[in-house]
Amino acid sequence: MSQFENVTVVKQANVYFDGKVTSRTVLFADGTKKTLGIMMPGEYEFGTDVKEIMEILAGDLSVLLPGSSEWLQISGKGEFTVPAGEKFKLEVRTVTDYCCSYISE
Repeated sequence: MSQFENVTVVKQANVYFDGKVTSRTVLFADGTKKTLGIMMPGEYEFGTDVKEIMEILAGDLSVLLPGSSEWLQISGKGEFTVPAGEKFKLEVRTVTDYCCSYISE
């Protein structure tokens, strides 16, 4: 899906790591939520409250998922899922465009 229709966009940005990671929240009529954002090169650790599906739209990065000792390499497009209540690490090598879906189970 290259675009979303009939949504509400929250104007206030979500800003992390001194502005190196930013996103905007997109709310859907059915109550679901996504964020669209950009990550600048750097190393980051995030925690999840609910299950998250991270869709990388463009970029070059490595991801260390919970319970794994091997880094997942993504160059260009890719996707990974992080369970609720977990932490994951990112090593971002180039400006990375992403869409994060939040899944309440």
